[in-house]
This record gives sequence, C-alpha cells and structure tokens, in this order.
Amino acid sequence: MKILKSIPLLLIMLLAFSTASMASIDTAQEIDNDADKALLEFYKEVHGGKRFLDNAKGYVIFPKVREAGFFIGGMYGEGALRINGVSNSYYSIASVSAGFTMGAQEFSLIIAITSDEALKKFMNDDDWESEIDVNLAMFDYNAEEEADDVDFGSNLVGFVFDSKGMMGNFTFEGTRFERITPDAD
Repeated sequence: MKILKSIPLLLIMLLAFSTASMASIDTAQEIDNDADKALLEFYKEVHGGKRFLDNAKGYVIFPKVREAGFFIGGMYGEGALRINGVSNSYYSIASVSAGFTMGAQEFSLIIAITSDEALKKFMNDDDWESEIDVNLAMFDYNAEEEADDVDFGSNLVGFVFDSKGMMGNFTFEGTRFERITPDAD
C-alpha cells in the first residue's frame, strides 16, 4: 500500500528532473538564430502574419517549445521579445500538467502584444502566469483567413505553428513565463 502512495511522488520527481534537463539556457545568439528561422516559417504558414507582427507593439518568439507527458506532462521553451524587429530581452516558457496527457511534440509559438499597456506590463514583470489577469487569444487560422484581418479583442495573441509530433491532452495546467539571461555567446 505504501508503494502505491509513493508512485505519484516518484512520477513528479521524474518529471521535474526531465524538465530540468530540457531547461539548459541557450546563448542569446542561438535563441535569436532559432527565432529568425521560426519567423520565416511563420510568414510561410500564416497569411498576413508579417503585416500583423509589423503592426504589433512587440512579440515574443519561442522557436522550439517541447512538450511531453504520460498523465503528468511538462513543457519548456526559450524565446526572444522583439520590439521593432530587434530582440529586447529573453524569456522561458514552462508548464506542468496533470490529467489525461499522452505523447510528445515540438512546436513554435509567437505571442503578439498589441497594446502599449500590455507591452509595458509584460516588460515590467520578470515572470507571469497565463491564468493571472492576462487575456491571451489563440489564433486558429486557415488558408483563406489572414491574420491582419482578424479582430482578436485581446492585448495578447498567440500563434502555434510548425508543430511536429503528436500530443493528446485534457489537462489542468499553469503556464509560466520568466525572463532569462542567456550568455552573450
């Protein structure tokens, strides 16, 4: 009976160690190079995406977000906040989930910040969670729709693209964004 009570604790510890191993911070140059490649893919996949980002106050590019789980899951990625096309600071995205989660995937994520107030709030907060006082709209695009033609009604708009792998989940998860300081080279 004691063994059954210890299994969830062991799974959480295993997840923590595997998430920590994914979380080695890349250099600023590596993050920027990966972000540039992700932007090119975004422009190919999302019609009007370039115009949308050009009109945004800023955007955070997470070029490689990795997510995996089996009932307990985790996600991690590193990215750059760009203002006027120039990297301003660097962030990590991480979450842990519990529930019906199975599989592994890698994807790219861009969060466009569409108001000065939201950009200021994002920049002044070293870390924030997606559920706390943040309204993040996820853009579900198709071939006929252009990103710059859509009124999202939100200060933050997320785009998930270039997905590889398969992940099925129904989870309760909290996603945390944290400012990081990568090495210069």
